[in-house]
Amino acid sequence: MQELYNLVAQKTGLSADQSKMAVDTVISYLKSKLPAPIAAEVDVVLGGNMDLGSAAGMLGGLFK
Repeated sequence: MQELYNLVAQKTGLSADQSKMAVDTVISYLKSKLPAPIAAEVDVVLGGNMDLGSAAGMLGGLFK
């Protein structure tokens, strides 16, 4: 997750605290809009416990 905070700070020029707040806000919003089983996996994916290829495969069925 720290990598995402750093990327947002770098791309936007926000401070570390501001970028963390922005990322956390967006993640919370997304989780509130996703079906519960998928929302539960957001932290797993962002926590680095799953590669993005696996995450894409897991979510692929939602977008057919």
